[in-house]
Amino acid sequence: MNNTKNGLPMISFARFRAVVLVSVLAAFGIVFGGCAYIPTSGPSVKEVNTSAATGAIQLVDVDASIVQQLVTHRRQKLFSESLTAEIQSGYRVGAGDVIEVSIWEAPPATLFSNSSVDPRTQSSTRAVTLSDLLVDGEGTIRIPFAGRVQASGQTLGAIETEIVKRLTGKANQPEVLVRLVKNTSLNATVVGEVNTSVRFPLSPSGEKLLDAIAAAGGVRQSVNKITIQLTRGKDVFAMPLDSIIRDPRQNVPLIRGDVVTALYQTNSFTVLGATGKNEEVPFEAQGISLAQALGRSGGLQDSRSDARGVFIFRFEPKPALKWATEPVTTADDLVPVVYRIDLKNPNSFFVMQGFAINNKDLLYVSNAPAAELQKFLNVVFSVAYPLLNVVQVTK
Repeated sequence: MNNTKNGLPMISFARFRAVVLVSVLAAFGIVFGGCAYIPTSGPSVKEVNTSAATGAIQLVDVDASIVQQLVTHRRQKLFSESLTAEIQSGYRVGAGDVIEVSIWEAPPATLFSNSSVDPRTQSSTRAVTLSDLLVDGEGTIRIPFAGRVQASGQTLGAIETEIVKRLTGKANQPEVLVRLVKNTSLNATVVGEVNTSVRFPLSPSGEKLLDAIAAAGGVRQSVNKITIQLTRGKDVFAMPLDSIIRDPRQNVPLIRGDVVTALYQTNSFTVLGATGKNEEVPFEAQGISLAQALGRSGGLQDSRSDARGVFIFRFEPKPALKWATEPVTTADDLVPVVYRIDLKNPNSFFVMQGFAINNKDLLYVSNAPAAELQKFLNVVFSVAYPLLNVVQVTK
């Protein structure tokens, strides 16, 4: 006979224990028998450690020493350290430039008949002017009675001196003035994320990097997302535009042939696991620290995160660190690395302010063991509770 109380079936303690035992065994069968598994956002701390033990990846605990090694390896020379030594004083003529040469002779002028002479004073009233002299591909110009004169790579004063030297003994006490009419060789080029790509002429006053960007109409993106790449000959240098603006020493003078490229840096990292949000997070060209990255990710979730299980997955150049064991590398000679930081240690909050996040990093926070236990208990009760509702117990 069924025995009920308040409309609910009553069971003995022995029957109840049997039902619970069956439910637990059923839950174990479901979870561990291959039919299903406990949902999780990724590997646990133990599973990451186990994978690292195989040697396929390098597991590195982040401390002040590791941060210093990475900073030293990644440090790029500032523009002020690399680009000032090549600046030349004075304008130097180049192939394609157009110049004007004016020649005077002391009276009586004997070589250049275009000079007008006052017969009463025997003084010249004007000079012979050779206009629109194009510096040819060989870097020379032709001057009557002086022949081909090397102009490319020379200052205007040096060209004057050379012409006077060649005319001495032919003209009567010659004097020469050389003037630049058109500059076509002394230019810098500005391209990339600027409003107008432009070939920017340089003058003897010495235009600087930000002058060239201003001549191109400025950049099209926010300055904190732009990296300026300066190509000089075969060398390439790069700095965030924001850093150049804040430090006047990095606003270096430009020289002939410089190419200034404004690059829009779409830097981002991906955050997964027990954080406030799981998504791809963009960041500025000048970079951010791990502390900032966690802040932008919504921090760790108190209800499920393991503060000892904060990981950064990254491919690192082999020379970046002193590896504890010989690392396995990819075809590009990159080392798969998992950086681990323990936020239960208060010192880690100082360390992660100096740990820089790289473009395409993956930040992962594992679940705490208690969170996994809670999930298991939820599975157990989800099996046991329906059974209790349908069991009919008789005395």
